[in-house]
Amino acid sequence: MTNQTAVMPELGRIDIVDRSVPDLAPRQALVQVESVGVCGSDAAYFTVGYIGDWVVDGPIVLGHEASGQVVAVGADVTHVAVGDRVAIEPGTPCRDCADCRAGRYHLCPDLAFLATPPYDGALTQLLAMDERNLFRMPESMSYDEGAMLEPLSVGIWACRRAGFQAGDSVLVTGAGPVGVLAAQVARAFGASHVRVADVSDYRLGLASSLGFEVEKAGGEASHEPEFDVLLECSGAPTALADGLWRLNNGGRAAMVGMPKQSVELPLSKLNVRELSVALVNRYAHTWPTAMALVADGRVDAAAIITHHFALSETAEALMLAKTEPNSMKAIIRPQA
Repeated sequence: MTNQTAVMPELGRIDIVDRSVPDLAPRQALVQVESVGVCGSDAAYFTVGYIGDWVVDGPIVLGHEASGQVVAVGADVTHVAVGDRVAIEPGTPCRDCADCRAGRYHLCPDLAFLATPPYDGALTQLLAMDERNLFRMPESMSYDEGAMLEPLSVGIWACRRAGFQAGDSVLVTGAGPVGVLAAQVARAFGASHVRVADVSDYRLGLASSLGFEVEKAGGEASHEPEFDVLLECSGAPTALADGLWRLNNGGRAAMVGMPKQSVELPLSKLNVRELSVALVNRYAHTWPTAMALVADGRVDAAAIITHHFALSETAEALMLAKTEPNSMKAIIRPQA
């Protein structure tokens, strides 16, 4: 059995190598990977080699948005079986630390997250994963949609971190994949209305095609309060501060996009509105909700997918955002 794998041996280079089939530890299953979404973090590791404190210091396999089919199981596996089509939650916690025991497993200090140094990712034909990270997909759900449950989970967690309530009006800044998915989550959760802002006409067009009110960002910033919730998904250095001015009294914000520089907030002036700001670090307990939202049609996860690549085209997929501005989400198919 072959296990073709896209390995990044150095910045800007991908080699396709045949790795050995992983041995299975107890409670692990072997997944034949069918779809892997390209995230901005993958592109960053490929081009600059680091994100914050996570630095690539040797060969690494990228990719953490993934789905596939179970082809073998190890000892003591009870939740999945050979033949199951599964979406993969990419972070494996220790399950024993204080954060894990409190339900904050995504903050586990020993979290092994796919494609985050030093851990290899999912751009491989065969991947060993703890069965507790695998979620059976309905037959109606495609592998591409299953891979999109990961960025969709970020959108779900952003709404939860912002304390979203049905009837809230929502501003989403940043119409990238996570922003558009977060907007769909807010609508599915009962938002009174959702507006999406971005500088890209192409991305605003996609958001508009999904039924969202849109606005062009980058002009004169409005300080008129009209929203209850801000979901900041752009990472632009001034987006959080500009968005906070637009929140009503008691408004809540969740910051998904992380700018590279420090962010200044006029807290003394915003204090009178008693706003709340939450940071978003991945997600926890979101996969069943994400699965349900896509399965019953409340979220169109496939709408953000614009390009497909074979495993041998991984380097091109990782550079898509730079080479093709009218693009949104690339999917790599390791079996192709």
